[in-house]
Amino acid sequence: MTVLYGEVDTAFLTGPLRLMPATQAGPQTCTVDAFLDRDYCAEMLDWLGPVIGSPRRRITASLLAKRWAFLLTGAGLYALSACDRGLDVSRDNCLLDLSHDGQCWVSSLLLHDTALYDWPDQARPSAREQLVHRLFAGVMQPLWQVLTEVSGVPPRMLWENTAVRVYSLYERRMKTLPSARAQARRDADFEFLLSASPAVFGLPYNPLAYFLGERTPLEAGGSVRFRKTCCLYFKATCPPEYCAACPLLKPRRDRHGL
Repeated sequence: MTVLYGEVDTAFLTGPLRLMPATQAGPQTCTVDAFLDRDYCAEMLDWLGPVIGSPRRRITASLLAKRWAFLLTGAGLYALSACDRGLDVSRDNCLLDLSHDGQCWVSSLLLHDTALYDWPDQARPSAREQLVHRLFAGVMQPLWQVLTEVSGVPPRMLWENTAVRVYSLYERRMKTLPSARAQARRDADFEFLLSASPAVFGLPYNPLAYFLGERTPLEAGGSVRFRKTCCLYFKATCPPEYCAACPLLKPRRDRHGL
């Protein structure tokens, strides 16, 4: 059944953002703790590489992190900002899904408890910080750390994979919300994320602030915020395909600061 929170349809969580109960988990799932074992992580990356067309562990690690960043941040932050509700995206509540059909990702965000919870208005700032800390420092930082240790992928590449997913969520997927109140809440939450203490991310810096570069106008119209790092997607496609924000596509003038 579709539920409305502040005029926001939560079907978006179970549709585009792929939120599902853990009871629907398929065979390509594991707990966060299991994946944090270096040997198991290496085994899973080596199994996944040929499935997604990746020739090297570091490429596989980057593309997997990009997918998990979409799943982990999407539903949790959408519930927070669009629905004004909390979703328990924590280490013990998550299952990690590696499902891919050989053409595209078919993985979901699998939670044991998918219930949305609320808080008194005066408690929202502290509840928001706790939720964000649990997601980034509690789940994503240790996952990105083990992917770096096992594959050699640069950690900042993984955090930029995360940052671009968050930007897209706030600037595109939540661009149109049904009320001025929801829009103001979205903007306030995005500003909180960009100004949050590095401790919220379990890092010595705030990656969402660090990777928020200026947008570059395009000759064809519009603009794009080019990445600082390449996610290596083009190395897993034949012929090579590039993300729209790939730094390898950035005009030479901008690349050299001329």
